[in-house]
Amino acid sequence: MRLSDAARSAIVRLAGQFPQPRSALLGALFVAQEEAGALHPEVVAEVAALLGLPASEAAAVASFYHLYRFRPEGRHLIQVCTNVSCLLNGCRAVLDDLRRRLGIQVGETTPDGRFTLKTAECLAACEAAPVVMVGPDRHGPLRPEQIGEILERYA
Repeated sequence: MRLSDAARSAIVRLAGQFPQPRSALLGALFVAQEEAGALHPEVVAEVAALLGLPASEAAAVASFYHLYRFRPEGRHLIQVCTNVSCLLNGCRAVLDDLRRRLGIQVGETTPDGRFTLKTAECLAACEAAPVVMVGPDRHGPLRPEQIGEILERYA
């Protein structure tokens, strides 16, 4: 996959905002991810080339941050918080129910491409534990019996 001219131009403009093109790497990776759906190796290499960096450096940076994805995800990303507050308030039951209802395991996408299920170390919402995020929407405190209704909202 090759980035579009618009994405390439956006990355070059971004690099121009910094004294060192390397400083634009995080933003450039987001531009590429948004366009390509994921940071495939050839996409990372193209970003690196645009910034004058080794592809290995761009790949190392991308792999450090969990906000970058290397495989395409479903239309809706479901993140289940597994931090101590959520763990103590029942996140395992919520996660088990989501796995059962969706028929997938953590890290997988439903066959229809609708949902990707992930866990998150912390969603910064201990007051709502256990908490689940579907895209930018936060749901919590959540009980397993509420999950069906929530999933229907994202049909």
